[in-house]
Amino acid sequence: MTIFLDSELTGAERSETARFRVIPMPLERTVSYGSGTALGPAAIIEASNELERLCNGIEPCASGVFTEAPVDCTGPMPEVMERLAARTEAAVIAGQIPVTLGGEHSLSYGAVTGVARALGKPVGIVQIDAHADLRVAYQGNKHSHASVMHLLSEAGVRLAQFGVRALCQQEVDSRVANNVFYVDAEELVTGNVLAVDLPDDFPELVYVSFDVDGLDPSQMPATGTPVPGGLGYYQALRLVEHALKGRRCVGLDVVELAPDGNAAWDFTAAQITYRLMAAALA
Repeated sequence: MTIFLDSELTGAERSETARFRVIPMPLERTVSYGSGTALGPAAIIEASNELERLCNGIEPCASGVFTEAPVDCTGPMPEVMERLAARTEAAVIAGQIPVTLGGEHSLSYGAVTGVARALGKPVGIVQIDAHADLRVAYQGNKHSHASVMHLLSEAGVRLAQFGVRALCQQEVDSRVANNVFYVDAEELVTGNVLAVDLPDDFPELVYVSFDVDGLDPSQMPATGTPVPGGLGYYQALRLVEHALKGRRCVGLDVVELAPDGNAAWDFTAAQITYRLMAAALA
């Protein structure tokens, strides 16, 4: 089994009691444009072996990183979601931070469900994405990657969306109905905005969902639904880091990498994952 940051970890740092629990989720069931997300987790893990231990002034791996076996993604989607939910729930109960590597964005439903179940307290999602993912269903599937945030909003999870630049009227209406906080890509990019304060009533416990298509395609073309006008690499990370100030990161996922043969994009996704780990410890 491949291990995240395998080349850098000491024996103690890779134990099952590690602070971070990496969960590969090679899910590719509802993709609607480009394909390849099933290969994303393995590509991220392989590229992670080229990372440096030091990241943004700290060494997240010193807190320990344990990599689980990939989640079985066969069978009905509700069952697949529950398999992942059981994994993230167990991690949080053990005092760990689950890091789910995708795979398509629909996996966030299972990941967040497990985290929220373990905590028993309100959880908010900070979402980096080109899309709002608030459709009631897409192509007849309520567990579509385009509907994942609708499902979570229905479950009472608060959302803060950054970088969206492609959405439909149904999603505009959903933002109002579900009290979604958002600052979209055009405002962020044209204003070079690096920090946005979350509402005072946003939950203290935060789950970060980072869809790599939130980045501009010039910096991340290896994704199934690239949209022009996206966030810069540092801009996206700084937005997340600022949002976490005064709050606690209880889980995260990095999704929608569709490897295209250029290792640069795999490495970018791996570096994003590791930097988010650093942000979770700050």
